[in-house]
Amino acid sequence: MTEESASGDAVAYRERPSPLLPGAVVWTRLATDGPVDARPVLPDGCMDLLWTEGRLFVAGPDTHAYDPGGASGRYVGVRFYPGTAPAFLGVPADELRDRRVELADLWTGAEARRLVERVDAAPDPMAALESLAAERASGVQAPDPLIAHVVRSLAAGRSVAATAAAAGVNARLLHRRSLPAFGYGPKTLGRVLRLQRALALARAGTPYAATAAAAGFADQAHLARDVKELTGLPLTALLGGGSGGSGGSGS
Repeated sequence: MTEESASGDAVAYRERPSPLLPGAVVWTRLATDGPVDARPVLPDGCMDLLWTEGRLFVAGPDTHAYDPGGASGRYVGVRFYPGTAPAFLGVPADELRDRRVELADLWTGAEARRLVERVDAAPDPMAALESLAAERASGVQAPDPLIAHVVRSLAAGRSVAATAAAAGVNARLLHRRSLPAFGYGPKTLGRVLRLQRALALARAGTPYAATAAAAGFADQAHLARDVKELTGLPLTALLGGGSGGSGGSGS
């Protein structure tokens, strides 16, 4: 979930790739000086394990922008590469779609409490959350090669039909395999990844018409419609407020 943060000094955000979890990103967000006018958390095909003091919870895959509610405080998260979180959590992604769920509702209450206490007591919650995630991930099954293929293919802008054909499966089977891995079908994942490609290009200063063409939209009007449908905001509003990085914070 990619978070567009309000501009100003009230929000400090940073992230880094995790050397312990392939494809994952570890991030921290500190909001001070009272409630924050945070921008929406945008869909990105990922799922996050999040900590804030006294609490561990999971941000499921979003199909639309999520309003974090302007909560202050410190949040730390591990953002899993698309398709990899369900094996870690032991829960199909479609059961968590567009939801924020307490870890105690997914694992045993005792285990969740023990992990919360471990991160709460750590001098570096960011490192502690990453470490406990890596420990659990080391014992889960390797990702399905088909799922990794789907992400690579759709991220490169290929169609669902071309993605299925290259994998040697039909579209119906691809959809069925995608639901527990991503929380939705490959068509939705393709839209979300296309949105992220467009935002990256536009942030880099690419004109909107060129952004639309390069990201795989039919034209600039198509780009504008998709951005509004997925984020609730026009592209100019998303970019005008600045980007504060990524994260799945919010209760």
